[in-house]
Amino acid sequence: MTRALPELLLLRHGQTEWNREGRFQGARDSRLTELGCAQAAAMGNVLRELGVGAESYMALTSPQGRARDTARLALGPLGLGAGDDPRLVEIGMGDWTGLTRADIDGRWPGPPDEPLFDFYCRCPGGETFTDLAGRAEEVLAGLDRPTVIVTHGITLRVLCALALGLPVEEGGRLPTRQGSVHRIAGGRMEVLEAHLPEPALAANPIRTGG
Repeated sequence: MTRALPELLLLRHGQTEWNREGRFQGARDSRLTELGCAQAAAMGNVLRELGVGAESYMALTSPQGRARDTARLALGPLGLGAGDDPRLVEIGMGDWTGLTRADIDGRWPGPPDEPLFDFYCRCPGGETFTDLAGRAEEVLAGLDRPTVIVTHGITLRVLCALALGLPVEEGGRLPTRQGSVHRIAGGRMEVLEAHLPEPALAANPIRTGG
């Protein structure tokens, strides 16, 4: 981005059933787990501590169910509603939708220590990063006040890279986390960890994928 952006607070949706199973979701959806709901509420507490409210912030969400539900749980108690923006949907996963990493490695083996975005780039029938970056740029270009954005893992990384003035491929190296708030202001990013209740963590261990 070439212009100064307002403060951004970016959230990835909470853990879903497919996240827990290590399945890639893309344009498909699965429901939030108990842990995912707890993550959403905990991210809302972080936003409350930052002073987020309807009088000073706007909010946008991907229209996919897992993001909408996260937005409702995180923002509802703050009196802030999130508008649907289809440009915030997750990168399309093509033939890999619903598969685990083990499934993919068995049928489409890649090089060892493959960079994250390189992995997504070779997805058969998947969305290109050029298209994803284009819609992310459009979202950022339209912002004129502090904004909370609820989206997905790869889309969040691309948004962060662009907002920081980095090449898109650098998004794969950024320290993003599910269940944390990613604050971008003044050209810098900080990851604000949300504190979860121990029972939710014990019942739903965090796994990668999707």
